[in-house]
Amino acid sequence: MNVEPDCDALRAMARLLRADIIRMLGAAGSGHPGGSLSAIDMVAYLYFHRMRINPNEPLWSGRDRFVLSKGHCAPAWYVALAHRGYFPRELLWTLRDIESPLQGHPDMRKAMGVDMTTGSLGQGFSAAAGITLGLKTQASDARVYAMLSDGELQEGIVWEAAMAAAHFRLDNLIALVDDNKLQTDGRTADIMSPNPIAAKWRAFGWDVWEIDGHDLMAIHEAVERCQTRQGKPHVIVADTVKGKGVPSMEDQVDWHSLARPLEPAQVDAFLAELDGAKP
Repeated sequence: MNVEPDCDALRAMARLLRADIIRMLGAAGSGHPGGSLSAIDMVAYLYFHRMRINPNEPLWSGRDRFVLSKGHCAPAWYVALAHRGYFPRELLWTLRDIESPLQGHPDMRKAMGVDMTTGSLGQGFSAAAGITLGLKTQASDARVYAMLSDGELQEGIVWEAAMAAAHFRLDNLIALVDDNKLQTDGRTADIMSPNPIAAKWRAFGWDVWEIDGHDLMAIHEAVERCQTRQGKPHVIVADTVKGKGVPSMEDQVDWHSLARPLEPAQVDAFLAELDGAKP
């Protein structure tokens, strides 16, 4: 059912999630802020409006699945899982501790609510296609949402999976490309351009939507369209800003990952930049 989202509530949740991303990276002393912040509006929409999930029964067979193929941006997933009730929020401050279930890349054997272990770019998306095919053969009406980065599209395994998904008509698979245009070493267009992204997916037989990845209503409308079209897998190419929400981080490659631990004063300064963030 197409239930219109409460965009004000989702924006407030996205701000709160962004604040906890900054806090947990400050506690860990390492991690990837830029791509976590660029993805969080889409993650907030999925976890707090769209996905059919039950935190009290995390392995419910009828649940929708989420696969974060760009696994280095695990903080964006962890904050959503914590606030959705999969584990206590206090666990966020253990990010990357050797004994913590919240490692630098998601581990389905350790973190409650993680449907697939990811890290090596492209492999998570390939796994998502396999999960989707399994659900389809079981006649399940569950959906699989897989998030990729634009830099990840440089991996050949992505396009092998894309070809397979189209061949098997996996219309229960919805991919979201976080096109923030930056990767570790600079601009993706300079290193190995994935452009034109939408045209490539169309050429592989996918149903394609292009949106502003920070516009919650645009996200909603695109995801809703993907619920009804039959016979093709779907991809939403989202135009995003690296570090979105923290102006001094926005569109800055230096914030792809932390070169050094954040000082407490830096954490406080970044939190102050977040409009309306609550402790």
